[in-house]
Amino acid sequence: MAEIIDMPKLSDTMSVGTLVKWNIKEGQTVAFGDILGEVETDKATMELSCTVPGTILKIYAPAGSQLPVGAPICAIGKKGEAAPEPSAAPAPKAPATAVPAIPEKAEVSCVPAAPASSGSVAAQSDASRAKASPYAKRMAEKAALNVAALAGSGPGGRVVGRDVAAAASAPAVAAPSGPINVAVAPPADGKGIQPDADVPVGGMRQTIARRLLESKVTVPHFYLEVEVDAAPLMAMRESLNKRLAEAGADAIKLSVNDFILKASAEALRRVPAVNASWAGTSIRTHGAVHLSFGVALEDGLVTPVIRDAHAKTLKDIAVEAKSLIGKARSKKLTPNEMSGSTFTVTNLGMYGVTGFFGIINVPNAAILSVGATIKKPVVDAQDRLVIGHRMVIGLSGDHRVVDGANGAQFLQALKQLLEEPALMLI
Repeated sequence: MAEIIDMPKLSDTMSVGTLVKWNIKEGQTVAFGDILGEVETDKATMELSCTVPGTILKIYAPAGSQLPVGAPICAIGKKGEAAPEPSAAPAPKAPATAVPAIPEKAEVSCVPAAPASSGSVAAQSDASRAKASPYAKRMAEKAALNVAALAGSGPGGRVVGRDVAAAASAPAVAAPSGPINVAVAPPADGKGIQPDADVPVGGMRQTIARRLLESKVTVPHFYLEVEVDAAPLMAMRESLNKRLAEAGADAIKLSVNDFILKASAEALRRVPAVNASWAGTSIRTHGAVHLSFGVALEDGLVTPVIRDAHAKTLKDIAVEAKSLIGKARSKKLTPNEMSGSTFTVTNLGMYGVTGFFGIINVPNAAILSVGATIKKPVVDAQDRLVIGHRMVIGLSGDHRVVDGANGAQFLQALKQLLEEPALMLI
């Protein structure tokens, strides 16, 4: 008997999915495990595997359609069998106009700000653990509000329905809901650098845009910066990579970012106040360090997470980071691999950017922004003018959670670890 395949729920926050492309066509035979196509969720683009072997009888939704979870997308059955007509099948939405409803649980990737930046996506939202009545939680979800960020007027500070209603009716800064008039004169020579066009925005970019705006508007950012002597780090990296290369052709090659990630985990061990989140009426401290880091993709950024980084060696972190980067670029990351971070690192040094401040990847309390290592004249301990290797690192902090002193202590610890990198190996 023919079976209708519905739009699957591929993440805990997904309500709408975009059929990026089909790998199959009507009349084609498919086996268990075959990749039918790709679906873009609010977090990532993921492959759609076949769980019902047979013949593709009908494709209900063309590539590019945006459909709610549960909408029929295709039918699979025996060859020659009539395709069933789904009852009340939702009509595909045009990508240019449809806007998926993205719950507050989503987290995003980090992009540069001022110059401009984000991230990963919390697997467990503050909303699910907030001190609030079930009715208030449902109201907040419908109103697209983070219940954990609301002040409660109920017993013991509990968030109740009237608190959500008040927050929903309060004036807020929001992105324009309709199209923005950005019309400009066409190029005088008729050529220009690219066509004038309105490019449809996918679910990932919509999530990035909404969450970055939310973070920048609702989180009181403050910024700190420190310059690091990167020469010892570069020397150790070169030495370790040489020894690893001698060990075999398949040996891992350590990147500067691997050292930054390891040093961040150790610095958070020394200054745990930065490894925390704002929970509305309390500050939630985190015992584990779950490090997310930015990976640039063609259509945005994702922030895979290295879990329990505080308990892993430099080599462990390097191996895991390399694996996650490969998955990100091949669009194989799972929602779980992009959620639940406690601290984020974003690095633009490979692009020659010398310094910047990222937008906080909520619910993290801070984000570390790493610039390029450059050669410049410096004064050494003997007051001589010499050529030094310097790296500028910026910290954006949530002032509700982290004070300037906490942030400065964290950067001080990080600076010591990077300038004396052997400390990371102890």
